[in-house]
Formats: sequence, C-alpha cells, structure tokens
Amino acid sequence: MPSQTDKHSLECDFLVIGSGIAGLTFAIHASRFGRVILITKKSDSDSNTNFAQGGIACVLDPTDSFEKHIDDTLRTGHGLCNEEAVKIIVEEGPARIAELIQWGAQFSRASSSRARWSLDLGKEGGHSASRIVHARDLTGKDIEHTLLRRTRSRKSIHILENHYAVDLITNHHVRRAPKSNRCYGAYAFDRIQRSVIPIRAKVTYLATGGAGRIYAHTTNPEIATGDGVAMAFRAGARIANMEFIQFHPTALYHPGANLFLISEAVRGFGAVLRTKDGRAFMDEYHPMSSLAPRDIVARAIDKEIKTSGEPCVYLDLRHLAARATKKRFPNIYARCKAYGIDITQDPVPVVPAAHYLCGGIQVDTQGQTSIPGLFAGGEVSCSGVHGANRLASNSLLEALVFSQRSVESVSSTIKKAPLIEPHRVPAWDDSGTVDTEEWILLSHNFNEIRSIMWDYVGIVRSNHRLARAKRRIQLLEKEIEDFYRRTKLSGGLLQLRNMVITARLVIQSAIRRHESRGLHYTTDYPQIDDKHWRHDTILIKK
Repeated sequence: MPSQTDKHSLECDFLVIGSGIAGLTFAIHASRFGRVILITKKSDSDSNTNFAQGGIACVLDPTDSFEKHIDDTLRTGHGLCNEEAVKIIVEEGPARIAELIQWGAQFSRASSSRARWSLDLGKEGGHSASRIVHARDLTGKDIEHTLLRRTRSRKSIHILENHYAVDLITNHHVRRAPKSNRCYGAYAFDRIQRSVIPIRAKVTYLATGGAGRIYAHTTNPEIATGDGVAMAFRAGARIANMEFIQFHPTALYHPGANLFLISEAVRGFGAVLRTKDGRAFMDEYHPMSSLAPRDIVARAIDKEIKTSGEPCVYLDLRHLAARATKKRFPNIYARCKAYGIDITQDPVPVVPAAHYLCGGIQVDTQGQTSIPGLFAGGEVSCSGVHGANRLASNSLLEALVFSQRSVESVSSTIKKAPLIEPHRVPAWDDSGTVDTEEWILLSHNFNEIRSIMWDYVGIVRSNHRLARAKRRIQLLEKEIEDFYRRTKLSGGLLQLRNMVITARLVIQSAIRRHESRGLHYTTDYPQIDDKHWRHDTILIKK
C-alpha cells in the first residue's frame, strides 16, 4: 500500500500515470527500488496497447541485422529521427522481448527454427525484413495481460483505477517553491468518490498514451484524449513535433464497426489495395506498392477516394490461402465476419483513420523531460525514434526499451531523493464551483473539436484550413476553460479540457512547419525543405 500521511494526501517513490505497455513496464521495473502508485482512468487494462494488432519490431532472425532495422526506421522518419535513440531501441530490443517471454508472453511460434526462440516473424510496411514479433493479431492484448499479471504480483505496486490526473504538481502549486521548476507528483481525481487528492512522488512518469480522440475518425479507444501532453504543456514542459499525426491507412469501413483497425500485417501477409473496380493502385505511388510506409499509403487512399467519389477502397486477400489467413488473423476474421464480410472471399472496405501521435513531450534517451522529476514514455513522449513518421510496430518496442531505461537512470538515487513535505502541497480547492447538468454543451464541444481537426488538420492540410482551425479551436478553448473554472470536476470535463489544448498544439505546430515532410502534408508547401526545416518543432508555454 502507498504511504498515506493523512486523509488528504498520498506519497510514493514513483507515481505512474497510465496503464499501457510503457506505464506497466516502468511500474514493474520501478517496484524493485521503491513504492509505486499507478493511476489509470478506467480499468487497468484499458489502453492503446490493448488495441495493437500488429506486433513488436525486433531483429531476431539471422538474415536480418540491427543496421537494416536502423536504416528502415531512419528512412521512414524522413530525416527527423534521433539516430542515437533509434540505435538504442533496436539494439536493446531483443533483451526486452526475452524479458516479456520470461514473464509469460505467448508470442506466435514459427514452423521452422530459423527465428530466434522459434518465433514467427511477420513483415509490415516500410520494413526490409521479417522482424515483427506477434501473438497472432492480438499482440497488444497478450502483452497487456502479461504485464498486468506481473504488476499485480508485486506488493510494492498499488493500482488506483477510475482515477484521472488533473494536473502535475509543480512550483506553480507548492508553498515556498524554489526558482527552478520541478515536478512533485500530481493531483488525482477519484471518479467514484468525486474527490481530488494530491499524490506526492519523488519521480512522476507520464504514460498516458496518444490523442486519437481529437479526430472524428480514429482507431484509438475513448481514453486517448491527449491528457499527458496537455498536462505537461500546462506545467511548462517542452512539447515537440505535434504536427506529425499518423493516420492508419486501413480501418474497416462499416457503419457499425466504429473504425475497427485492419492491421498493417494484413498487407505484409500479401493483401493488395484495390479500387472498387479492382485496380491495384499502390503501384502508381511507391515502389513497395501496398507495403509502402503508412503516410504514403494513407495519402494515396485519400487521393483515390477524393478522385473517385467512393467512400472507401478495398483490401483484397482473396488470392491468399483461406486457412492460413484465418490462422494468422483470427480476430480480424471474426470481427469482419460479424459485419457480414468474409475476408477470405470478400474485398474488405477500408478508410484511413487517426492512429498514432509521433510527437509529444520531448524526452532524452532516459525518458527525462525538460522538467526535473518528470519522465515520460510511450506514445505521449517524443524520444526522436519516430521522426516525421513512425515505422510500423516500432511503438511497442520504444515503450519497452525506454521505460526500462527511465527506471535504471534513477534507480541508484531514488532512496535519497527528496520528497516534498505534505504541508507544502495545498489541498485541492474547488470552492466557488457548482454541479451542473450542462453536459450537452460539453458534448457539442467534444464533437466540434473532432470535426474541426478531421476537416482542417487531417491527412492533407493548407494554410487556409489551418488558420480556420486555429480560430475555432481558440474560441472553444476559452469556452471550455471558463466552464472548467466554475464547474465541479468530472472525467468528461477533464478529458475535454485536455483535448482542446492538445488540438491547439497540433494546429500550432502544423502552422509553423512550412514544408511537407512525413506525416505533415500541406498543399502550400508540398516539398521537403531540408535547408530550413530539418529540425524539431518545439512548443513551450509562455
């Protein structure tokens, strides 16, 4: 159990915010060195990790090499990757995979013995070799369950479900604060008790995931509302490269499917993208055809849809062996079959959808942010691994490697690290706020944010669209902040506040970058400009 100094405060060595692969891995490693409190908005298994179908990119086959994986990542990142960070995740990846297997992960096995540990290694877009470790098409779910079992077995980890982080505790909040900013923990909102409690920590680790829900069409779960980015920005942390939003090219297009993701591994398996009349159009856009990097495939599909007026394009697996397809993709097969689509006999209708945030809170190769005491990992962070576009299945690898490195960087100093005294952290003050039944207003704001972002800050952008989005988001942000200051807290209100701030950061970053690079494509600056723009886009609160 965490230490509770009084009914108004909790304390720990490590505070982890988020329960995906980065947060759980950090908590497991940190539990060897101190007390851990992990807070999560819903149930402890609700995260983007659970939705990861493809797998983890890792060099395990003797015909592959670290150099090939590094080169693939750098090429896909369009000149903005941090080469040191890329080298770290690639070279340290095999040890992290071995660790997951030791903890009980049930990855798919190969029929031959060429692959290390006899793992079945798949191939995905942008990769020059088969290196995707997977558990059929439910990799994220298997990893999540493995990590949760491990987490629950550690007595020094205490999980608080249904708790929302409201704000990071920094110098802005504490009494007698020193001049230099620092993170001392966070205020957490208990959704069940409807109360806010300060959690004081020596180290705070943000692992809140992405921000796909700021878009009308996304593969992300409802909790992906940009919370960590918004909180870190409010606290004064450096935010990098928010313009680079990865749109997954192939989400199932069906009225009842809520944009179910069709894994990129399906194309790696041999599926071909076609128009309604059967034309295999990707040959016209890239030498790798249907296995081209995601940004190219997404723009190609977007262009084909807009040119033809059709609502979608199609993934064709009909030429592949039906039995092998069902075995490799049992979840995708079952989900599509539930919507009346047999992927072994029918073309699968697909459209692009917001999928992954390649920017985020800027961190170094230890996961340290620009604020002492605050670390970040996983999708909420910007380590430099992805650059302007993420190579498929590098995200889970990045989370595994850097979460472990973050713990190692503080393991020798955590015992002697100072913990701020409870009397210096004020209790949450909600005097003057009232309960309200105006959720309909928040619901409208939620839908308006998502519509603005999809229409004006989507796959293809322009100065005119971005300027319009900026004006409308600024008005919404003021309206939501006014509502926040006079209203009792709720989970929906906290998420809405974070969504509008995150949306503004995406727009500001997109406006600043006067070129088209990777995931950021604008009709006003259609070319890459290495002379002026081969650097990160940095935002800091003024």
